[in-house]
Amino acid sequence: MRKIFFFLLILPLFFLSCNQNKTTLSLEEYFATTDTGVQTGGVKMIPIKTEKGTFKVWTKRIGNNPKIKVLLLHGGPGGTHEAFECFESFMPKEGIEIIEYDQLESYYSDKPNDSSLWTTEHFIDEVEQVRKALNLNKDNFYLLGHSWGGILAIEYALKYQDNIKGLIISNMVASIPEYEKYNVILRNKMRKTLVDSLMNYEAKGMFKDTTYQRLVLTEYYAQHICRLSEWPEPINRMFSHLNEGIYVSMQGPSEFKTGGRLLHWDRSKDLNKINVPTLTIGGEFDTMDPNYMKWMATQVKNGNYLYCPNGSHCSMWDDQAHYFPGLISFIKSVNENKFKPIKN
Repeated sequence: MRKIFFFLLILPLFFLSCNQNKTTLSLEEYFATTDTGVQTGGVKMIPIKTEKGTFKVWTKRIGNNPKIKVLLLHGGPGGTHEAFECFESFMPKEGIEIIEYDQLESYYSDKPNDSSLWTTEHFIDEVEQVRKALNLNKDNFYLLGHSWGGILAIEYALKYQDNIKGLIISNMVASIPEYEKYNVILRNKMRKTLVDSLMNYEAKGMFKDTTYQRLVLTEYYAQHICRLSEWPEPINRMFSHLNEGIYVSMQGPSEFKTGGRLLHWDRSKDLNKINVPTLTIGGEFDTMDPNYMKWMATQVKNGNYLYCPNGSHCSMWDDQAHYFPGLISFIKSVNENKFKPIKN
């Protein structure tokens, strides 16, 4: 009788504990309406205050998970969220909330066309304003940056990591000079006549020449940006929407030839200041050195590395079989306090 009484006593506590530790969401909970008024499919224009005035940036929330909210920082600069549309096929079914976001000057956001705002400092502050507007905090905020977005994610973490629950640096090294060195290695693997031809165009500043652009696209981008024989429509759409002005100003003429304001950016020695659980992602055929990205995971305090053996710079498209299971596993391990950093 005493055993039965004890069982009845702890039974409510058991169910209370299960409810508090709940990690899965029902469909109704995940797709619950959280906005009032006219429904916009999750799209929200967020006002951003700058020294040149207030402008709006485009965001779209897919799903509702109070514990896991992943803000996606696109590449470029001047790219768009469209490169992340494949995430919609993988994250919602795992109950992971994602937030697509076009940075200022990108296609779906305001374009003041003011080069004084084309700085990492501005974009760090912009991410912080977006975070506040979307009620993201250290208990639920995962920040994923791809390519230029990876630079931005590193910079944001170095300034605001107390707001982050998990950090993902996708297909981006922590140093543009190291990126340049690896670019030379990739060039040397190309046939010499092609490299000589490309260098001839570059020496004359003929980056917009149709022949030069065709060679870069077919000989370099097809091998190292996205290796799919037919590029997905969202990737093509993203490139058609690329803001060339800010891209050239900050990145340079192309992924093949760097330059601009980011030319000397290097945070290699500052990675040890990042304490939050961090995942770096690299692809075998990436424009970024995958071994360097693995090294990055050993330099942050709590890092791990995801290798995509079939992936290029857009591993989320051409190596989805490795990219998404690894990414989802990382997010869930952090959420469930089971994350194990890589051993140096």
